[in-house]
Amino acid sequence: MVTATVRSHSDDLSRRCSSGAFDLNDCVLENSGNWSVLSTDGDEPTPRFNHAAAVIGSKMVVVGGESGHRLLDDTMILSLDKLTWVAASPKVYLSPSGLSHKIPSCKGHCLVPWGKMVILIGGKTEPASDRVAVWSFDIETECWSQLEAKGDIPVARSGHTVIRAGPVLILFGGEDAKGKKLNDLHMFDLKSLTWLPLHYKGAGPSPRSNHVAALYHDKSLFIFGGQSKSKILNDLYSLNFETMVWSRVKTRGSHPSARAGCCGALCGTKWYIIGGGSKKRRHAETLVFDVIKLEWSESVTPPSTSIITNKGFSMVPVQHKDKILLVAFGGKVKEASNKVEVLVLVQIDRSMSWRSAPVTDLYEDYGRSKELASVDSLARSSLASAVDQQASGRKSLSDSLVDRLDPHPISDSVSLRKQFHQEEDCSLARKLQKPVEIEKHRDGDDCSAREQKSKKRLETAVQMDIAGILAAKEETLVDSECTIGKQKLKHITLTPDADHGVPPEADGRAALLTSPSNIYQLYETNKTNIASLTRKNSLLEEQLTAALSSKETAEKSLSSAVRSREDAERRLADALKEAEVLKEKLASLELAQEEANSLSNAVHADNVRLEHDVAFLKAILDDTQKELHSTRGVLAGERARAFQLQVEVFHLKQRLQSAENRAPTPRKPYH
Repeated sequence: MVTATVRSHSDDLSRRCSSGAFDLNDCVLENSGNWSVLSTDGDEPTPRFNHAAAVIGSKMVVVGGESGHRLLDDTMILSLDKLTWVAASPKVYLSPSGLSHKIPSCKGHCLVPWGKMVILIGGKTEPASDRVAVWSFDIETECWSQLEAKGDIPVARSGHTVIRAGPVLILFGGEDAKGKKLNDLHMFDLKSLTWLPLHYKGAGPSPRSNHVAALYHDKSLFIFGGQSKSKILNDLYSLNFETMVWSRVKTRGSHPSARAGCCGALCGTKWYIIGGGSKKRRHAETLVFDVIKLEWSESVTPPSTSIITNKGFSMVPVQHKDKILLVAFGGKVKEASNKVEVLVLVQIDRSMSWRSAPVTDLYEDYGRSKELASVDSLARSSLASAVDQQASGRKSLSDSLVDRLDPHPISDSVSLRKQFHQEEDCSLARKLQKPVEIEKHRDGDDCSAREQKSKKRLETAVQMDIAGILAAKEETLVDSECTIGKQKLKHITLTPDADHGVPPEADGRAALLTSPSNIYQLYETNKTNIASLTRKNSLLEEQLTAALSSKETAEKSLSSAVRSREDAERRLADALKEAEVLKEKLASLELAQEEANSLSNAVHADNVRLEHDVAFLKAILDDTQKELHSTRGVLAGERARAFQLQVEVFHLKQRLQSAENRAPTPRKPYH
């Protein structure tokens, strides 16, 4: 467990660890209660923060970050054996088009170990990119190469998390180039170099960046804290990869403080979350979450001068001999730092299984695989049953031969012989029942070589069993000859001796031996034993033939299993191709659906606009009809007036005509 208190002499140990000659073992043994500064030599790295680090074997690789004035693109390697910094030479691979790639300046990216390489994913880069870029760095050749990813590549981002599960990377969240927080989930297959979006159910974590993530037993993904658009978070979510359902974890224990920009390490069932905070406050205490009990607790509180109280530091777990350590580097308070600190997390018990160990040993190989375990186990089980039957038959035959040929055996020799057979059978059973462990190979390894190795193991086991049968046969013959010799020696030496007292039994045997009939009877008995031995020899030869035939049967079953595996691989490849075709069809259908939705929206908008226009025209038509009706009334009145005027004109014309027809009246002259 992590010690909950700070030892009183931690400052003295820190000063001693940071001065003069330094021994990692002495420092971590004496100062296992808190963080201590490591003194390093070599090419001193540029002080930095918002970088990324990963451990490969006995080396810690640090990439990029920002110095406070500019973004960095260098690669620094710290030897954890010698505590010496080395700047990686700027070698790069050429792309298929012949152009030289160079790792961009970056910050807020992720670095994940895989075999003898580290994988760099995303980050804010100069020059900027619109999609997430994936780079690989070979620790032996010190060469960078950009992986030409396929599939649905996520949008570029920084402050995200990447967790590796075998040859698959799981990416969650982050912040895009425009500052928008994300909560999408993607998968990257390191073998096919293909990105795929992961579809899930349930209410997942809100969009966030600068959070921490952990993967427990390749089944549960935990997401804690981070920064949303407006606040710092302290919620905890879990994704079950078997059901692909997000759920918010109901926890017990102390209430965790909200923090962003922290670092995490999963050790067994304990998840240690270190550092982090907000712009105004940094949290020094270490949070510990038990993934089984779902319980929070607090642990080590480092000194105020520790770099884990900085902003943007990196932290990686390291297994050094029988201890699990945390190694922190860099960060910034007012100025960027390049200090290295270490904390002893756990003292590993030798009885602890490797499955429970959370990190890779500095001196262990980089991993193992079980690709041919199912095929080889089937062949081994069938072979084990055949050889067990042969072994049991051999044991019963050898025991019966020993009992028949030696009626009065020496107890010690019989027990040793039986013990030899038992140990031989048990070792053979253990050898056949031992689980297959095939070393893991990276891409490009020849699968036929592994199949030949497994076939060779089976042939060796059968040959050893056949050799055991032959050895048992020879041992039986030798034992029988020795037994016959003993019997003859007994009958020859058991003669009466006058000088020594002979027991009564010896006298009886001597009397029997003096008779010719008894000698003939002994001859007949030996002849019968030799005939029995001959029959047993032929029986053992038949068993040898059966063992050879079982070997051939096992080889045939192995070859058929290999063929079935090849057929299964071909079917899997065909299924993957069909999945790719279906994915392309699905993408085209989704695109068509989006186009149909856009057309539907446009039609709907046109319909709404037309409805407004029709309503407006109806209103105008109503007004026009009203005006027309009133105009018709006016016209009718005007027509009536016009008709009346015509009548009046007609009457006036008649009166005028009548006046013209009337004679004029003469006037009297005026005098």
